[in-house]
Amino acid sequence: MNKADQLVDRAADGIRSLADRAAAQGGVAAKLADELADDAAFVRKLKPSLIVARARGEAPTNSPPGSAAPLAAPPRPRPSRPGSGPSPLLIVGAALVAGIVIAKLIDWRGHAHPRD
Repeated sequence: MNKADQLVDRAADGIRSLADRAAAQGGVAAKLADELADDAAFVRKLKPSLIVARARGEAPTNSPPGSAAPLAAPPRPRPSRPGSGPSPLLIVGAALVAGIVIAKLIDWRGHAHPRD
């Protein structure tokens, strides 16, 4: 855990202790204690290392609200080969043939109803 992660953890611990004190006081402060506890859980999700992991796709991004931040996630599967798929020349050739067929069809139908 790096220094920035420790700083975020300390901030979340501070918010959590504030929520505990607010819950103990009662009254309006007790009503806000649940919101502060949720904020502490959210701040823990803002660790820089977790943000980097989510950006790389190594950590899940769809955790339900109020759940704790994940410690580690299984890596996602990578494609077997980069560039696997149909040849670009095949795609260009198929588009050329389709364009010619469509142009011939339009031209053929144009002779059926001349505008003379």
